Amino acid sequence: MDFLSIVVPCFNEEESIGIFFKEIEKVLAGYDYEIIFINDGSSDNTLKNIKDIANENSSVKYISFSRNFGKESAIYAGLKNASGDLICVMDADLQHPPNLLPEMLETISNGDYDVVAARRISRKGEPKFKSFFSHQYYKIFNRISEMNLVEGATDYRVMTRQVVNSVLELNEFNRFSKGLFQWVGFDTKWIAYENVERVAGETTWSFWGLLKYSIEGIVAFTTAPLSISTLLGSIFSIVAFIYMIFIITKNLLYSDPVQGFATIMCAILLLGGIQLLSIGVLGKYLEKTYLETKNRPIFIVKESNIDDM
Repeated sequence: MDFLSIVVPCFNEEESIGIFFKEIEKVLAGYDYEIIFINDGSSDNTLKNIKDIANENSSVKYISFSRNFGKESAIYAGLKNASGDLICVMDADLQHPPNLLPEMLETISNGDYDVVAARRISRKGEPKFKSFFSHQYYKIFNRISEMNLVEGATDYRVMTRQVVNSVLELNEFNRFSKGLFQWVGFDTKWIAYENVERVAGETTWSFWGLLKYSIEGIVAFTTAPLSISTLLGSIFSIVAFIYMIFIITKNLLYSDPVQGFATIMCAILLLGGIQLLSIGVLGKYLEKTYLETKNRPIFIVKESNIDDM
């Protein structure tokens, strides 16, 4: 039986850790596995609870960051330190149902797939506006990007060692794991499940946090916004030139004085807004380039019980 590593990013999950571990023990009884908790700079008792479990169970490992580096960095750290033949990424709040694991492991063990991933087919319990924007995001992303994201795709997946090694070769600072998992390719089996609400605590993802995260994903995997800015600039330049010819011709032929202060102001504000938007899009890509050239570490470990960190 293949050795399984379970990577669990944690940020302020003190209420969920114990419940999560009990569920994993129950579901994976008889399996050979390790659990790697990554404490992403939690401000509550998450690390203490992880240590308590690790002291009683040799299969539990942990990595604690010096501060909050984000879930993407936590996933990368876990994958980098996982020693299993199969590696699973899942959340500690049980929104990624542990009872799917046996089916996922059985499917990948058959050898027909390199990745077995879970996707939500419903968003029961979420605000409707959040579900609407999520649906629209996938549509927009897949339309402007050369790579397609499966709607409802989650980070919850079991991967072979070959797949994980391929993901680790992508050591970019600005990470969007859903896109990276998709970008490396490999044969993937999708398992559908109904949305599950958190077992305890409150989500740390706000609407604006998710919006920012979605923008990061678009910038990381497509330059379409830059092309759109160029297209808009070209269109309005042509329109402005045609309108200029119209005004000059009208004045020469009919001696009609140019009027319309309100129209001019609207045009100035519209074009000014488009220019600022285009500069903002360009600035976003320059920001990513700037951060990459700094070559800073993706995470910094404060303490861990994993040897040779």
